[in-house]
Amino acid sequence: MVAHSGLITVMERAARKAGPRLRRDFGEVQQLQVSRKGPADFVSQADQRAEQTLYEELKKARPDWGFLGEEGGTRPGDPDKPRWIVDPLDGTTNFLHGIPHFAISIAVEAPLPSGKTEITHAYVYQPVTDESFWAEKGRGAWLHDGRLRVSARRDLTEALIATGIPFMGHGNFEEWSRIFGAIAPEVAGIRRFGSAALDLAWVAAGRFDGFWESQLQPWDVAAGLLLVKEAGGFVTDYRGGDQPMERNQFLAANDSLHSKLHKLVATALRK
Repeated sequence: MVAHSGLITVMERAARKAGPRLRRDFGEVQQLQVSRKGPADFVSQADQRAEQTLYEELKKARPDWGFLGEEGGTRPGDPDKPRWIVDPLDGTTNFLHGIPHFAISIAVEAPLPSGKTEITHAYVYQPVTDESFWAEKGRGAWLHDGRLRVSARRDLTEALIATGIPFMGHGNFEEWSRIFGAIAPEVAGIRRFGSAALDLAWVAAGRFDGFWESQLQPWDVAAGLLLVKEAGGFVTDYRGGDQPMERNQFLAANDSLHSKLHKLVATALRK
């Protein structure tokens, strides 16, 4: 059994309390009452219940911490303490269409003396497969008790790349199309599975060799970014900078593939 911090235990307990209800709701997806909150962006009662469960469990463990959730937004805490960043159901559209590819994503964002913040702990839980991806800064990334490493592939012709496709007012389709046009002819395949949290967890696990997407929210990517980094990967913005969340551009892969993908993306965006 791999030893991890008490924070990971707290995150795991919260996710595994919310997970069984999500599984039950997923089994009855046709009966869920769904409300629309934006163009092609749906939220279910399952989503709302999961976030409330996560909030209650995490608040119980760290009552003075803030909370940023997809459904409830920002709930302030002590500004000198970390805060939770939570997506209770990443892959909502998959969930509502009966596609078993979605996850609970929890991250810890800690303040730095400089005034900036950093992600220090991450937990991504897939309730259907019962897979728990977790990471702590400086201690690696793990799937249950197995250490994760990003793919060792170095040739783009062998690489399987994940992305998210803009849809109905979400994202920049022109920018995405230019990047797709540059990457697609060079790689073995491109996948759009509909959950950025799981996409990044799968990059950390070496299932995907790389990932790119923009116009994501912090709760979509906070945990996944740490997983990739702690699995030995690189995550930057499209310019190669080290603040992808600030620019809302995400390019992730191992060192060799990241360099090659970055050149393709940079060339595409200069055209």
